[in-house]
Amino acid sequence: MASTSAGLRRIVSRDGAERVTYVELFFDLVYVFAVTQLSHLLLGELDARGAFHTLLLLLAVWWAWIYTAWITNWFDPDNRIVRSMLLLCMLVSLVMAAVLPHAFGNRGLAFAGCFVGLQVGRSLFAVTALGSDPPLRRNFQRILTWAIAAGVLWLFGGDVHGSAREIIWLLAVCIEYFGPASGFYVPALGRSTTHDWTISGHHLAERCQAFILIALGESIVVTGATFAEKPMSATVVAALVVAFAGSVALWWLYFDRAADLGGSIIARDRDPGRLGRTAFTYFHLPMVAGIIVGAVGDELAIAHPTGHASMAALLTILAGPALFLAGHFLYKWAVFGRISWPRILAIAVLIIAGPPLRQTTPLAIALVATVIVIAVAAWDTRLAHVPLAELSSEPSRSPR
Repeated sequence: MASTSAGLRRIVSRDGAERVTYVELFFDLVYVFAVTQLSHLLLGELDARGAFHTLLLLLAVWWAWIYTAWITNWFDPDNRIVRSMLLLCMLVSLVMAAVLPHAFGNRGLAFAGCFVGLQVGRSLFAVTALGSDPPLRRNFQRILTWAIAAGVLWLFGGDVHGSAREIIWLLAVCIEYFGPASGFYVPALGRSTTHDWTISGHHLAERCQAFILIALGESIVVTGATFAEKPMSATVVAALVVAFAGSVALWWLYFDRAADLGGSIIARDRDPGRLGRTAFTYFHLPMVAGIIVGAVGDELAIAHPTGHASMAALLTILAGPALFLAGHFLYKWAVFGRISWPRILAIAVLIIAGPPLRQTTPLAIALVATVIVIAVAAWDTRLAHVPLAELSSEPSRSPR
């Protein structure tokens, strides 16, 4: 990527391994708070409608964060103008996260305003700053058009109440998520291709790895905080150990080998923009959702480890790992072009085990879920003797 006259663009090093800057990591701290707000929202509304609200807001939060990660692929966060833009986005994100629990209540317009401000503001900045790069500038003009179209619905939905807000925001989310898949097609501006999205693969991979750590970190915080509030007993300690083991197993699945190798593959792929769109922009979302749902399940298991499990406890404890495994399956399929049968089997077992486990305790359910995830991690570890070059061979044939 050539630098512009304003010096705002990243200059990719010869090996393409762009480092994540300190200001990007500082920016991420707001999203630690946002993830915590989402898990607390789900915990406070453990029903179908609450799950739907949490899902819609997670889709918005993830979209706000991932778009910023893409922006910092093209613009240098160490440049003072770019850094100022990023810090302003951080402030708006903080307000958005603060009002998130009341987004479907009396602060819907505030949440929508913050989200739209982020989406439109970043694109306006890019269009203004890319005057000497017509192809990429045209790409951001298309993105800006889609952001404005969705933004109208976000703002309109924030000003109505009840089911009307839910329906309008669902439509807005659909527009947001269909944009990249359609190449942000605009009749007067044409369509972007993934070859236009000249990104640093290592950087985008590392940014998404950071968000997985954010979500896992929030899970650890929830586990520790819940344990601290409970009287010490053997069952509570056991629930804490099981929850911690489950978090370690998820970390192991993601970071043991596939994370670094995935970054290397996207960096040398002939079309890194396409792989970045599928494997990272879309397929990381189920993993984040799984960690958040699993954290709620861990909190319920630690708070009430004995006695018959509620339906909410059963669903969150089993659905969390299942969602994570589904997302990781899609990620590995996109990056390596291979189907992970152990993950499919594990998801099936988690689903089948639900009815029989309904009559057991939350601790027992959590133990079963954790053992299943550990089994998949152990299977991956058995493949450690396979050379990395063999696993990453011919990545261009991977389905995107």
